[in-house]
Amino acid sequence: MSGTGDKIIGYANEAAGNIKQGVGKAVGSDKLEAEGMVQEAKGDVQKAVGGAKNAASDAYNTASESSTTDKVKG
Repeated sequence: MSGTGDKIIGYANEAAGNIKQGVGKAVGSDKLEAEGMVQEAKGDVQKAVGGAKNAASDAYNTASESSTTDKVKG
């Protein structure tokens, strides 16, 4: 999965987690509230993974462009 895809899924998990927490608080369900916290944390991690993938891809692309430019100049 691409970094952007991971980030999108991360945001979705984070939103779903927030909803679960809110519903859990509203109905007095500690279990649902805890599940929401876990899902929100999962979303945060997934967004971070997506950001890392994008950063790695950008670094690779920059290095590849640099290498190609050097070969053309040489």
